[in-house]
Amino acid sequence: MNTRPVIESPSEHAALSVTFNNDSSRFVVGLDSGFCIFVSHSGQIQTARDFNAGLGLVQMMGNANYLALVGGGRSPKFPQNKVIVWDDSKNKTALEIATLTSVRGVQISKTRIAVVLQNSVRVYAFKKPPQSLAKYETADNPLGLCCLTEKYLVFPGRTPGQVQVVHLDTDSVSIIPAHTNSLRALTLDPDGEQIATASERGTIIRVWSTSTCAKLAERRRGTETAAIYSLRFSPSGNMLACTSDKGSLHIFEVPNVNSTKNKWQWLGSIPFGPFSDVYSFTSTQFETGDEPLLPSNPRHIGDSPGLGTSKPIKGVIGWIDEESLIVVGAGVDARWEKFILTATEENQTAIKRVGWKKYLGN
Repeated sequence: MNTRPVIESPSEHAALSVTFNNDSSRFVVGLDSGFCIFVSHSGQIQTARDFNAGLGLVQMMGNANYLALVGGGRSPKFPQNKVIVWDDSKNKTALEIATLTSVRGVQISKTRIAVVLQNSVRVYAFKKPPQSLAKYETADNPLGLCCLTEKYLVFPGRTPGQVQVVHLDTDSVSIIPAHTNSLRALTLDPDGEQIATASERGTIIRVWSTSTCAKLAERRRGTETAAIYSLRFSPSGNMLACTSDKGSLHIFEVPNVNSTKNKWQWLGSIPFGPFSDVYSFTSTQFETGDEPLLPSNPRHIGDSPGLGTSKPIKGVIGWIDEESLIVVGAGVDARWEKFILTATEENQTAIKRVGWKKYLGN
């Protein structure tokens, strides 16, 4: 494996959350002291804000100056049942949304804000004051799974393993019976026209059409149960990357009728194993670390742990372009790793790590 020495020294601060913007050009880290925005391809810091208190979740609105903030960690900056929409250009709060229970996730677009609770998703108009538009019941959703575009809102169904697709132009709801076990991961492709899902078993990944809810593909990560950390489509939508608690990064070919043929695509169509399952066409290892639980906040609301108080998230994927991607983890040992796809002399495809660092020290 191609590595290089650590560039920075470890930081005393802990990263409580990691999320990418919609094109993965930047990622934002919620800290026990505020938040930082990083440039994805280099891992260099772009913006830092010190709140002297914890943010358990930070979500960017594309490349705009608005961010959704939720308090978390040992000393939360805000109550964990409140979403703060932060205007970073003015360095002040633009909107506030309060809920009765702890916020598990949030998505933000130019027109809507989706607030994810343990058993529901609530949608608000992006205006001051925020206007409640809809409420949808879900199965238990402690991970705050939800995807939002200007066209679709996607989140777990009321029955474990199902996916609800809301067509925002008509407010119609479609149900996808994606898995028999509860959902563990959920993502949309850059066009919003494909959904990738994985369950708690973590052995099978399925790809669905957002508009018709038809199953487009099924890919096998492995045969042993694993906790999926992250799913992410490549910019073209032709490939899907997956990380898990096995410490593995897999790249799959997936069908995409709206894109040109992927130059790696033929490799993913080769069946392996006794059931002719389609496996990833290349894979490698990434760093998961071995960190204990973060310091807990005994005052969190609800039965689930507060944001930023459980084992740090690892393996969050962001594609830089069609041939390179990064994997980012939270915690005290917060790492940025860069990987590239390359063709070998044997006409095979390999994924190679070309750099890594502990990004909180830069």
